[in-house]
Parts: sequence; C-alpha cells; structure tokens
Amino acid sequence: MAAQVQQETALGPVGKSAHDSLRDREISVEQEHLDRVYRRLEEKIHEAEFLMNDAAQRGQVGTPGALAERDAQVFRAGIHLNRLNNEFEDFLFGRIDLLLGKDGKKGPDGAYTAVEPAEGAVRSDNTADIAETLHIGRIGVLDQDYAPLVIDWRAPAAAPFYRSTPVDPGRVVRRRVIRSKGRRVLGVEDDLMRPELTAFLDGHELPVIGDGALMAALGQARTHTMRDIVASIQAEQDLVIRAPAASVTYVEGGPGTGKTAVALHRAAYLLYQDRRRYAGGILIVSPTPLLVAYTEGVLPSLGEEGQVAIRAIGSLVDGVEATLYDSPSVARAKGSSRMLKVLRKAARGALERSGAPERLRVVAFGRRLELEAEQLERIRRTALTGTAPVNLLRPRARKLLLDALWAQSGAANRHADPELAAELRSSFDEDITTEDSFIAFLDAWWPELTPRSVVAAMADERRLGRWARRVLTPGEVRRVARSLKRDGYSVHDIALLDELQAVLGLPARPKKRRELDPLDQLTGLEELMPVREESQRERAERLAQERTEYAHVIVDEAQDLTPMQWRMVGRRGRHATWTVVGDPAQSSWSDPDEAAEARDEALGTRPRRRFTLTVNYRNPAEIADLASKVLALAMPGSTAPTAVRSTGVQPRFTVIRDSMAPTVREEAARLLDRVDGTVGVVVAMNRREEAARWLDGLGDRVVALGSLEAKGLEYDATVVVSPAEIADESPAGLRVLYVALTRATQQLTVVSGERDEPDAAGVPDLLRD
Repeated sequence: MAAQVQQETALGPVGKSAHDSLRDREISVEQEHLDRVYRRLEEKIHEAEFLMNDAAQRGQVGTPGALAERDAQVFRAGIHLNRLNNEFEDFLFGRIDLLLGKDGKKGPDGAYTAVEPAEGAVRSDNTADIAETLHIGRIGVLDQDYAPLVIDWRAPAAAPFYRSTPVDPGRVVRRRVIRSKGRRVLGVEDDLMRPELTAFLDGHELPVIGDGALMAALGQARTHTMRDIVASIQAEQDLVIRAPAASVTYVEGGPGTGKTAVALHRAAYLLYQDRRRYAGGILIVSPTPLLVAYTEGVLPSLGEEGQVAIRAIGSLVDGVEATLYDSPSVARAKGSSRMLKVLRKAARGALERSGAPERLRVVAFGRRLELEAEQLERIRRTALTGTAPVNLLRPRARKLLLDALWAQSGAANRHADPELAAELRSSFDEDITTEDSFIAFLDAWWPELTPRSVVAAMADERRLGRWARRVLTPGEVRRVARSLKRDGYSVHDIALLDELQAVLGLPARPKKRRELDPLDQLTGLEELMPVREESQRERAERLAQERTEYAHVIVDEAQDLTPMQWRMVGRRGRHATWTVVGDPAQSSWSDPDEAAEARDEALGTRPRRRFTLTVNYRNPAEIADLASKVLALAMPGSTAPTAVRSTGVQPRFTVIRDSMAPTVREEAARLLDRVDGTVGVVVAMNRREEAARWLDGLGDRVVALGSLEAKGLEYDATVVVSPAEIADESPAGLRVLYVALTRATQQLTVVSGERDEPDAAGVPDLLRD
C-alpha cells in the first residue's frame, strides 16, 4: 500500500500506461548504469590479459627468480581474468538509496560506512534527499577514480541491502532488486523501507516500482538446479551468512527457510572476508548426490569457486562412490557407534585368513630355524597389543619374529662383548630380512590391509559374527553380512571404509621425485636446479588434490548424519571452524540422541553460536498447513516455520484407481500442464526404480525420487505417493514424510492407496484433522 501511495504522488492516478512508462524509464536508468559497469569490466579484462602476457615474457628471461615471479603473476592474473570473464546471471542485482550518514568515513570498497542517518537527514516536514546510491552485484567494480560502480554483495557496505526492514530501516529509503540477463536489464522491483518519507533524488521524487521484490522472486519457476538467493536474502538469513567464523555456528530452521542457500552463501562470504585464513579450503557436506548436483552451480554464480568442495556424504572417501541403498534395519546397524568395536576387531581379525602360512622356516648361521603356528599366533597377539594402526604395527611384528628367531639360534650367548653381540645381531637381522622366503612369509602372514579388504572379510557371516559378538544381534549380523556381498557400496559403507582407514593406517611411502618443468630444460636451468621447487600454484593444486582436512566445514542437513558419519566428517575438520545447518524435525536417523553425542564429539569443546530461521519462503500457506499435521505427529510440540505467502490453491487428494502406475503418471502429467517449472514425484525408497518407469516419456521437467533423496530439493509441484508407505519405511518415517510434503513451491498432489485408509474425499488417515 505504501508503494502505491508513492507512485500516485509521483505520477498522479496510476493507470497501466503510467505504470509501464515509469517502469520503462527506471529500467533505462539501470540499463545505463549496467552498460557503464560492463565497459569498466572490459577495461579490467584488458588489464588482466596484459598482465598474463607480461608474465609470459618474464618467463623467457631464464633465471630462477624470473620463473618464480612468472608463476605467481600468472596464477593471480589467471584467477582475476577468469572471474571477470564469467557471464553472470543477474550480475548487477540490487540497489539501495540512502540518507546522509552520521559520518563521512569510507570503507575499502569506496562506500561510506555509516549505518544510521545523520541528524537533520530527515527534515521536519518528513522530506529528505537521497545522499548516496549503491549498486550491489556479484563482484565489486570500481571506476578509474576508485569510486564504487558495484559493491560486492559480501562487503560490509552491502549489508543494509539485506538487513534493512521497515521496522529498522537504518539509512535505507528504497531497496531495489534488478533482474538482468547477460548485459540486459529485464525489470526492477522496489521495497520502501521508509514509506512515511517523501524522498528526492536529483531533485525528483523517488519513484517506486512493483509490489515487492521478495514475492516476485518466490514466484519464479524452479529448474533442476538451485538458484542463488543473493538478490532476495532476508535479514535473519543475512545474520547467519555474515556471522563471525570462529568456533561453531549452528543454524536450525524448518523446510523452506533457506538453510542450504544460506550455507552456500556463507562459504562465499567467508572466503571474501578472509581468503588467506581459508586457503586451506572449505568443505560443504551434502546428504545426497542429488542435492550436490542441485547446488553446485551456486558458488560460481556468487563469484567464488576453486577453494570450496561440495561433496555428498557418500563421496567423502576418495576413489569410491556410494551407489547402493541399505534397508532401514541395516542402516541402523551400520550407522550406529556400536560399529566402532566391530571394525576394530575386524581390522585385527582380517589378518587371520584362510591360506595364511602357519610355519616360518629360514636358514641362519648354517642352521634351519622354524617358528610353528602356536608361536606365530603368540607373536601376532603380542604385536596387536600396541595402540598404533594395524598396518603400522607390521614393523613391530617383524621385530618380534626376528627376536624369536634370534633366541632360537642360540647366538645371543656367543659374545660377552656388547658391541660384538650387537654387531652379530645386526648381521643376523640383515641376513634374515633379505631372504626371499622371509619377505614372502611376512607379506602373506601380515599383509598390508586395505579398508576394502576388511569390508570384504566382514561379508563372511561366520567371521563377522565372531567379531560382532555381544555388539550386534544375530539378525543384524546376518543382514549386514549379506549387504556387504553386493557389488558396490552404500552411503553407510563409506563411513565404515573411512573409519577402517583410520584404524588400519597408511604405511609410509617413499617421496616421488618431482618432474622438471619443460621450460627449465629448454633454458638449461636443469643444471642449476636438478630438482625444481614447486611453484605456489603447483603447491596449491597439489594440496587441493591431497586435502583430507579443511579450514572450515559446512554440514548441510546435519540432522541426517549417523554417528559413524559424524566421525568421518569430524576427521576432515579437526582444526576447522564449523557451520552446522539442520532441522531435527526432518531427521531420517532413528536415534537423534546418539547422533547428537557423536556430533558433539566431532565438534569438540568449541563454543557454539546458535541461530534459528523462522520463515518458510518455499511453501505457500496451503501446503505448509497440511505438512504441519504430520509435524505434530512426528515431533509433538514443534513449531513449523511461518509461510509468507498464499496462492489460494489447496492440495489435491486422489486415490489409486486400477493400479498405482497409471494414476501417478496421470497426476504428474496434470501438474506439468499447470506449472512452468519442475514436478517431483516422491515415493517410498523401494519404489524408486519402478516410479522412474511410470514417468517415462513425460519429459525432463518431471523426476521420480525416493523419500530419502528429496531432502533439500524443491519443485514447482510435487506428487507424494502413499504417505503410509513412506511413514512405515523406518522409525523416522513420519519425519521423512514431513520432508516429502514440503518440497513444492506451488502445488501438491497426494495419491493414496489402501494402506493410507483414505476418506471419501481421498484424504489419507495421516493427513486428516
């Protein structure tokens, strides 16, 4: 209403043509500024290209100093050029018009730092002049005089764009969201932060366009990839994004509150604020590969890439990818912290395998020496009493074997002189350890174990039963062993492999000799530098490839991590700061208390800073109200986030008619005709593959997914198939159903079967009042 008053003041009665004329004029104003920005970007691109060429010429000088300078300069110029050459969607997306500030200090981005207006900025007749206009974009751009053309969205000066509200406007009079594609401005939407003011810009009354930028953003059609929210970040989200990085930042929020988007934007913000501190990399852990695929394009669009790794929980172990799903009962066993005892016993027990040698025979000092099975078993048990990882205990076992052979040889009593005795023993050890028979025996008797080989040994139900005695029930042993016989790994197996890597340890490897740079060979520098030192860029690339620990870890959908998965993630952030994002009401893990204990162990004694997101920007009120009925069953006493909009479209209920396949296909096709974006069909996990077949031929706007895969995703419309099947999948089934019902931004259809006990209107039992 306030915006309407301002428009009428500026133009008289507002008709369609007047609206269009004003909108076109304001679009032209922003287009003129965007053109100026791109002209400056082209100048910066030419500067970066000049630096690249200059660096290449420095390399021709042929001295070590010139080559080192070349590497550093090429690295910096290359990064800068890459950022400038990106054709961002909505490169310039915001603008704020500000009152005169309390002080005239300028920050490093060229903008004034004052947050509150100066005294007298608002005149007694409630009029004011706009003293400063800032445009907000994905990267900062200064003109030739170092005045800001664009303020980076992460800069302190941009914070009022996100935090200003009509209740607490600060200096902001008008906030404008600018929609552009490439180099063309498509539209503008304004919010008035001080509707009571009559503000003037360059002598003309400040115009206002549209009905609110946030509602315009929420109404856009979804695709199969996530859009950033950089143009529509709200105040409570911005507080999280810009929170200090020290210790642990814990963020809770229900469906649609923007937790995942906030986590991604926080990664970009932290890098902007302190790039040197986070040179060790930022790890973002997502629950599923689908969510990784959905979100991975956001960071480049925010002006950040390269130092942030987005990994699914099933992809955290290099060289292996989770492709299988476990049944709920198997997942509960594998994910529980009880598996720690099982894995530790399995790591040691895997040394005892069929075909292992039961006798050691060697020749020393002209005598045949033998160790029988009983002696070998005693030596192995003695070696395994050490606390070091199993593979690192092999040298200890080797020494114990030599000690036993030395004692059997009787040579210990040949010399009273300690020096001669020590020399004899050294000679004895050298003779034995260089014998092919001893080397072959040691490799067979104490082989280097790998996590995969131990997991393969655990697939033997008899052996697993021995290692898991009094830890797993016989039924759990049987089901876990059978699951490990499959070709591939589940997301829970990945955590077992990672734990085993820690239990087994990696033997020390000889360092590889680094290859010479061809340029060094051409210039004859290999004579001066036989082994070339790696450049700064090469070192950064190598560390990124070898990285197992990070400077900051962001855990998305943290409520789903099992105790074993928390241990896996914790190993990657032993010295890191953390951002943990989750919602207990959406947890798919059956024992939240056990998971919380493992989480606290992973995070250590670091202080916690907590935030709660309370507004649901995804679901219209009609869908949010329906989902809240399941929330009341899943988490009694929980409060659902508040939906900010209503569409007037109630959820649709229908019942399976002849069979499930044609009914679901028909409902999906119906929704495709009613929305412009994507449609998600959510089914119980055991129906994932058949559901994909039901939708065959409907096009790429529709996708079938299992209930556990839906986490974090959103669609214009969703079809939730048989709520009872989803709820009965596991002890956490009601929470999983709550997630499924909150994926839609516009329309929701619920398809019921007999197990749902639908009433005459098709409403299933779980969703009735």
